Amino acid sequence: MKTITSTSLLLGVLFFAACADPSENVPAASVSTNSSSTTAATAATPPSNAAAKAYAITSENSKVEFTGSKVTGSHTGGFKQIQGEVHAAGNTVSHAKVTIDTTSLHSDNERLTGHLKSPDFFDVQKFPTAIFETTSVSGSGDNATVKGKLTLHGVTKEISFPAKIDVKDDAVTVKAEFSINRQDFGIKYAGKPDDLIRDGVVLRLDVKATPKQA
Repeated sequence: MKTITSTSLLLGVLFFAACADPSENVPAASVSTNSSSTTAATAATPPSNAAAKAYAITSENSKVEFTGSKVTGSHTGGFKQIQGEVHAAGNTVSHAKVTIDTTSLHSDNERLTGHLKSPDFFDVQKFPTAIFETTSVSGSGDNATVKGKLTLHGVTKEISFPAKIDVKDDAVTVKAEFSINRQDFGIKYAGKPDDLIRDGVVLRLDVKATPKQA
């Protein structure tokens, strides 16, 4: 009896651990209540700064990944094709823009990848790109805050999130991990009645932008 009880307790602990919500363990992005439906973010002109240096973001040097979850577990994924640019002067980033090819989405499950590309989620045929463009970057090092416009699933909202930023002559690195609410961007598929999908999605940015070639 004691062995059965111990086994039941262990299974219970493992069950609840597997069903934990990953988005509860990271900061939630601040999201503006102002939003618009569009196919691309409104273009912003980089601040005029003769001393600013341009750095290129490519799929070879940077990653954008995500983790989503439901009642019974979680899945990770990302995008194979991203590109963009960072402008920095001294130890400060003045402007950055990243364009993501949503059709390059991948996940840890082939069947799930197909579903995530469908109209239930990213609807990549209708919205083949996602764009993030900064409106301000404050602080540096481990205490930076990034604010900008995120266009996802045809919806543009201003978000802000904490990040770690390091600016050097040979590279600008940006690391961040935070959550967004998929409902804010019109991704509303609920999942199965007995296995509902959570609204919080963890985003992980690992950017290493290198000097742009003239």
